Amino acid sequence: MSSTTSSSKPNKVMKLYKRVTSLPFGHAIFSKMVSRVAPYFGSVKPFISELKVNKCVCVIKKRKAVYNHIKTVHVIAICNGLEMAMGTMAEASIPSHLRWIPKGMNVEYTAKAGTDISCVAEVKPEQWAVGDMFVAVTAYDTNGVAVVKGTIKLWISEKPVKTSAA
Repeated sequence: MSSTTSSSKPNKVMKLYKRVTSLPFGHAIFSKMVSRVAPYFGSVKPFISELKVNKCVCVIKKRKAVYNHIKTVHVIAICNGLEMAMGTMAEASIPSHLRWIPKGMNVEYTAKAGTDISCVAEVKPEQWAVGDMFVAVTAYDTNGVAVVKGTIKLWISEKPVKTSAA
């Protein structure tokens, strides 16, 4: 499959992101819009700081609501941010003839998450093909230390061909 499909023409999510983020408080507005589509993401108050084809960065602020018992950012909150980054990246990047659904997530906790966290999901253009796709996800603290590393497994399939009624 050619990688040009996913990067030659912005899809509706990328167009919306570019339009909304050009406004004052645009990143916050776009982040709230995504959280309304998938309401569970709102539980960590995510902030999409960067979105481009094949990459998304979502920030989770360190605050009491996302603490664990040792007052670091709970790994489940981080996984929520990683999944939001992945889903937003996928919706903004997937070629128009394909669709995706998550199949699983594997993560390793590599350091304490004692600051705000940047959740990054990134793929290479050639990964957009029918079958299993592994999206690299990493969460970084404000010092650039990876606190969670993993992959989210997606199932990529062709969209059904629409038939017209005769």
